[in-house]
Amino acid sequence: MGMYDGTTRNIRISVEPSFMDDQSMPNENLFVWVYHIEIENHGEEAVQLRHRHWHITDSLGRVQEVHGEGVVGKQPILRPGEAFRYTSGVHLSAGSGIMAGTYEMETDRGELFEVVIPAFSLDSPHENQLIQ
Repeated sequence: MGMYDGTTRNIRISVEPSFMDDQSMPNENLFVWVYHIEIENHGEEAVQLRHRHWHITDSLGRVQEVHGEGVVGKQPILRPGEAFRYTSGVHLSAGSGIMAGTYEMETDRGELFEVVIPAFSLDSPHENQLIQ
């Protein structure tokens, strides 16, 4: 599927999604992906990841909005030069989709800013199959 990356204010986000064939049940309209994310601080000040916001659209045009504190139960602090990696997952009832979003970061000085998570596609071998 490939790697997707983008940088906002010296914070680089890299995403690598992969389709989980063994956890998916296409005949029941269940399609599962995992995605590995790396957040790197290339700036000169420490930042803390406070919130996440995901916008997930499947190939049938259905949209899920996900808001929450931190990621995987953490609100990591990244000092200059540090990185944080985590893995999470998503399931759709269609065989493909697109995810995009933002992380809200806070600097040491209490300034909040948004970091764009690059849009990445969720592809599967079943993306053109629609079970009626």
